Amino acid sequence: MAVDLLLPLAPLNCAGRSASGETAAASCPFFPDAAMASEKLVARKGRLRQRYDNEYRLVAGCVPYRVDKDGQLEVLMVSTANRDDLVFPKGGWEDDEDVYEAACREALEEAGVRGNINRNPLGLWVFRSKSRQSLGQSSDSPRGACKGHVFALEVTEELKQWPEQETHGRRWLSPADAYGLCRYDWMREALTALLDLCSTASSPIPVAAAVAVSTAAPELNEHAGMCISMMLMKPVDSADRAVALC
Repeated sequence: MAVDLLLPLAPLNCAGRSASGETAAASCPFFPDAAMASEKLVARKGRLRQRYDNEYRLVAGCVPYRVDKDGQLEVLMVSTANRDDLVFPKGGWEDDEDVYEAACREALEEAGVRGNINRNPLGLWVFRSKSRQSLGQSSDSPRGACKGHVFALEVTEELKQWPEQETHGRRWLSPADAYGLCRYDWMREALTALLDLCSTASSPIPVAAAVAVSTAAPELNEHAGMCISMMLMKPVDSADRAVALC
């Protein structure tokens, strides 16, 4: 079933309230008020409510960020079970939530953070499941593949306990360090898009670390003109396709 992605104008607060003050709690009960004890939060399991676009599994994720006490940008990455690398929070988009709620939920479950999500996507990427690669699934087939919508999330609250902390550790990094740890193309491109977003915002965030990123990874400059207001579809190359996990 094809799914149309609608982009409302008001940014969504992940605690369940939009910037305009309109509550979203009724439609997303898994976003309790900040006052609710974190031990009551439970991560969703299984794929019974999973959304699909034709045969593509739909995924939502975010690049969480904050400005530190020195006014510099930091991004948050999480570890995963049985793997040494760090990734940005993401997971399945379910049928009782919109894509923004799904991205916020994943940030809460995997990284233990809440905040304000920018409704203009950093991009839309296609991932191929590693399990499908081992089965010899054709790269042209949507079976076993995911379409991932990724957003910028300004972190306003960091929980001491979160639903998946036993399997997902978290780590704040400078953009330069984060870029060096990005294993997949989509992660590097999403991070680049976030830097563009911060530099072109009405109140730009001072990102001195971006200089270090450009020095460490000159290819970032090629993406400097990326348009944040557009959704980008980037098919993964064979190297990414072999390792990208949905």
